[in-house]
Amino acid sequence: MMTTQPEKPDTQPELSIVILNWNTRELLAQCIDEIVRHIGNITHEVVVVDNASTDGSQGLLAERFAWVHLIQNTDNVGFARANNRGMRESRGTNLLLLNTDAFVQANSLQAMLHVLQTQPRAGIVGAHLLNADGSFQASHTPFPSLLQEFLILSGLGRILRGPRYPSRGPEENIGPQQVDYVEGAALLVRRAAFEKAGGLDEGFFMYAEEVDWCYMMKQAGWQVWYAPEAKITHLGGASSKNRKTAREADLYRSRVRFFRKHHGAVPAALLKSLIIASVLAKHVGHGLLRVATGGKRGRSVAALEQIKGL
Repeated sequence: MMTTQPEKPDTQPELSIVILNWNTRELLAQCIDEIVRHIGNITHEVVVVDNASTDGSQGLLAERFAWVHLIQNTDNVGFARANNRGMRESRGTNLLLLNTDAFVQANSLQAMLHVLQTQPRAGIVGAHLLNADGSFQASHTPFPSLLQEFLILSGLGRILRGPRYPSRGPEENIGPQQVDYVEGAALLVRRAAFEKAGGLDEGFFMYAEEVDWCYMMKQAGWQVWYAPEAKITHLGGASSKNRKTAREADLYRSRVRFFRKHHGAVPAALLKSLIIASVLAKHVGHGLLRVATGGKRGRSVAALEQIKGL
């Protein structure tokens, strides 16, 4: 059954929703259905950028969502490059980057747009992300530091749960607030900020793109805000589960690249050493003997091989 939408407005829509898809056909359908259900009277367009899916996603769009603007890439060009293309080819005054496994709830889009409307220096606004069971999901964190990375990689952060450890609990009874960076599952950006600060750094294939973008936005004079009233369910890892070995290496490479770009070669080298030590420790813990005698390589070993030479 096709989901219908009103004709595109002749004037510039208030919101362009850019959805990146890679082999998440059913989630894509649910994502768009929730947009239609909760968009209200916001003038909008939906732009799907497909990274060469092979699961019938394009056919789904043609059958059920023919009004969606589809951009088809011939290869999987990654998160940053694909979203940049979607934003460039969109028309809206504001741009929402939305994962296929992120489902908007009632008034979430309105709450995010309200922050942009009331905070003229807000360049990016993030949402209050929830897990599938309704529990809190870390939605904003401080910019990475070597101490924070050490706590994460060593596992000490799970014990200490200090203020620098990213997976904090929900902040209740607070209004919109400025933060360092917000998670990229649902990220609203003012077009003027996008045009001034530039798009996502395409040197990041996956992970840390939103961290870098928020950092660059702040350097360009824009603010990053968190809207706790904008609740969005985020399943997490929908696309990356299809490439489990590579995603860990992508994460490590992105972390090192961020430090090299913004803090220099020495902090990046220190972080790389921490990552290698952490991967080796996981490898030992998961069965060094089995791997050494010809058993199946652990994911940690494959990831270590992929970050050599960074």
